[in-house]
Amino acid sequence: MVQSSAQDVDQYLAEAPEARREALTRLRALCRQELTGFREVMAYGMPAYEREGPGTGEIAFADQKRYISFYLLRTDVRDAFADRLASHDMGKGCLRFRRPEKIDFELVRDLLRATAATPGTPC
Repeated sequence: MVQSSAQDVDQYLAEAPEARREALTRLRALCRQELTGFREVMAYGMPAYEREGPGTGEIAFADQKRYISFYLLRTDVRDAFADRLASHDMGKGCLRFRRPEKIDFELVRDLLRATAATPGTPC
């Protein structure tokens, strides 16, 4: 999918390949559950979560050509989880899961909780 032209997250998920839709829907559910005080938006063609008020996205996810991306845009949270992230395919702010069944939802939940716990500046 790379960059979607979907108007909202429901449409984004409906357009996702069926083989990945369940994992993407589960990521969304986790974001909505853990990121209280955030709003769900479409940004850069993917679902993103930003704090209420004048906010910028702190979390996003996307269905890419070869993997599912989970964007963790807070360096303080990435630094705090460096040990747990070390064994994963991680770019500067993008955690990549090559197969939907390999998504570490427990790690994602913990990253979301840490993001929601304190305000910070996205990179």
